[in-house]
Amino acid sequence: MGLLSLGTPLAWDDAKQHADHVRTHGITQFLNIWSRLKDRCGDELLWGDEIEYMVISFDNDAKNAKLSLRQTEILAKLTSITNDIASDRGESDSVPTFHPEYGRYMLESTPGSPYTGSLTDLLSVESDMRYRRRLARKYLKQDEIPFTLTSFPRLGVPGVFTEPYCDPADAVSSHSLFLPEEITNPHARFPTLTANIRRRRGSKVAINLPLFIDDNTPKPFVDPAIPWQRSIYPEDPGSEERGLKVMKSNKPRRERGADFAVAAEREPVQDTEVSLQQRQPEYNDIYAPHDEAIFDRLRKHGIDDPLAKHVAHLFIRDPIVIFSETIDQDDTASNDHFENIQSTNWQTVRFKPPPVNSPIGWRVEFRSMEVQMTDFENAAFSVFVVLLSRAILALNLNFYVPISKVDENMARAQKRDAVRSQKFYFRKDVFPPGSSRASSVCSSGASSPVDGPGGTQQKERKLRNCFPSIPRPVDGFDPRPVEDEYEEMTMEEIMFGKYGRFPGLFGLVYTYLDTLDMTEEERFKLEGYLNLVKRRTDGTLKTAATWIREFVRSHPAYKFDSAVSQEINYDLMVAVDEIERGVRKVPNFLPTGV
Repeated sequence: MGLLSLGTPLAWDDAKQHADHVRTHGITQFLNIWSRLKDRCGDELLWGDEIEYMVISFDNDAKNAKLSLRQTEILAKLTSITNDIASDRGESDSVPTFHPEYGRYMLESTPGSPYTGSLTDLLSVESDMRYRRRLARKYLKQDEIPFTLTSFPRLGVPGVFTEPYCDPADAVSSHSLFLPEEITNPHARFPTLTANIRRRRGSKVAINLPLFIDDNTPKPFVDPAIPWQRSIYPEDPGSEERGLKVMKSNKPRRERGADFAVAAEREPVQDTEVSLQQRQPEYNDIYAPHDEAIFDRLRKHGIDDPLAKHVAHLFIRDPIVIFSETIDQDDTASNDHFENIQSTNWQTVRFKPPPVNSPIGWRVEFRSMEVQMTDFENAAFSVFVVLLSRAILALNLNFYVPISKVDENMARAQKRDAVRSQKFYFRKDVFPPGSSRASSVCSSGASSPVDGPGGTQQKERKLRNCFPSIPRPVDGFDPRPVEDEYEEMTMEEIMFGKYGRFPGLFGLVYTYLDTLDMTEEERFKLEGYLNLVKRRTDGTLKTAATWIREFVRSHPAYKFDSAVSQEINYDLMVAVDEIERGVRKVPNFLPTGV
């Protein structure tokens, strides 16, 4: 969602005058947080999830499904209801929260309080997600339904995809050919963000997606939805900053450098790796320009080289939205300037410092998960990621590969049926040097079994934090070429294991699960979640993308011309809702009994 401040947003020509001020004070705010909390340790495992819904309005008589633009009214109602629930219970921690998002048809939900490391909390994720969806559904109109989908199939089709109808010709912030102004959250941050990105780059944002070429797709394909009379894109003076041209050394300090190109914008997979591993130079093999003055300032403050470069890289960028009322801040009591830039860099993993004056500690946000159609699926993937994170810490595992390979993996993951058709770069040996699997369990006692009375092993009831020391190679360096550390693997090999010392992610998760004290019922429920992930991996269960493609191509109204008609879209949305509610059973999509 990003930083939502209240005030008067500055247009780009005014905002850019304060860019250096925001950068300078943003770093000061980060350093103040670092000075106060750099030695904080021993925190209990706390974690959470964010689910984003799109609200879809149904016209059952006309067999049409559109995006509902009632976010403001819906959120006001949900906020009032959740406040009443909290008041009735006498507590707010157990009541979920709903937040605005960029699109006016979107809602974001989070648990009322973070989950702990208890098995009870781990196994409550699905029920919490279902509770949130029920609350949202209960206070929508009868013809509105909250969906968890990555994209609305008819998004941008002229005149027929929003309720109420809004004309894209009035899109003053984005100048979009397809999306009306009203599709954006009305909070001042969002239209200003959109407009200032366009003004800064000197042209509209152009996002070109590959077309699904089918039997009757016209060749060449000319999109009939494009209003060609309004489709002129001017020459783009901001293209240097996006890597389309080589930058000249006389560019201003922000996003500049001597003859380099910034290859990724604000939404790359990941530009840098932040770790204590000895392979930093070899792993960070993508050129990520950084502000030398900011880097030097961070290093002089005692921040290690990798983290200093990461922050200095984020801060080559301009703050896009500045509110006039918040230009001058108390840097000891606010981190808004830091978050202004931090929160507009949308990478797949985000390192998040603690907020000011908050009990919240250091966090890592895992952002690459694709939302699933049902709460069961979303809970299953969330639980799997949490268990894998605990296994990595408890077994002292090393999954590092060069960041360029992470980029390549993401590019391959976006290809059709990638889970079955693609190979991915992955580390061959994830265990510490000189260790065996049995001896790899963290010996600190934080997450591993300990000896109880009579020498018997006492298993843990909690998923705890465990930060073992990282084994250093002899003489401070690893003599092997970095290329020998990884190879291409299929997704089945990554998940289920391969010859040699790599047991697969499931093998590692099960090794960790063996350190936990679970009842048969708890184990059975966890197995249900892991079974979904397994069967999506081996292909015995379809991914959502595969199921949606098959639904469209088998629909009697589909003409194999790459077009999703109003009728197909309506029937698809009805089917997705019925699957989520459990009233439609689809073979080979969800495990039996879900």
